[in-house]
Amino acid sequence: MPYKEILSAIAIIITFIAFLPYIISILKGKTKPHVFSWLIWGITTFIVFLAQLEANGGVGAWPIGVSGVITLFIALLAFIKKADIKITRMDWVFFVSAISSLPFWFYTSNPLWAVIILTTVDISGFAPTVRKTYNDPYSESLLFFMLFAIRNILVITALETLSVTTTLFPAVIALACFSLIIMILYRRLEIKNANKGIE
Repeated sequence: MPYKEILSAIAIIITFIAFLPYIISILKGKTKPHVFSWLIWGITTFIVFLAQLEANGGVGAWPIGVSGVITLFIALLAFIKKADIKITRMDWVFFVSAISSLPFWFYTSNPLWAVIILTTVDISGFAPTVRKTYNDPYSESLLFFMLFAIRNILVITALETLSVTTTLFPAVIALACFSLIIMILYRRLEIKNANKGIE
């Protein structure tokens, strides 16, 4: 098996490893994902997968496609479990922006512009989760976001063609995951110290 196919396979395995406990945690009611964040992420991730394929990303794009499908499933689970269904006006703006990338890509015939729009929208989709997690830093899984940061680094190394179109999305998402991890750790530490002060 060629080197890049092995990396892609590892990235897909990490995707499943990351999602499985996260899904179980949702079903148990421990993790409460924001519905619109996951819906936006699912749509953007799957469209980026299609853009990466068009830009000859090859096997390196497949983990992104798998992730897109599972992410949409998590959005559905979040809705069914009524985990966090507060939807703001800004959430709708992000959602409409994600959907609007398709006609933009169609009219420009350039997947790069779609990837730029979708990466921007996807990062914007972090906003509801950042807001929620800042207030409740124990409502998200650190391991989940760590695995996804690593997964996206593997995706970049597995891409058959390295270009802005193929690498922008996984690079930015990896950075966003690391940033969210730092914020969660900081907020948990703040809460822990505040609780010690009360005692």
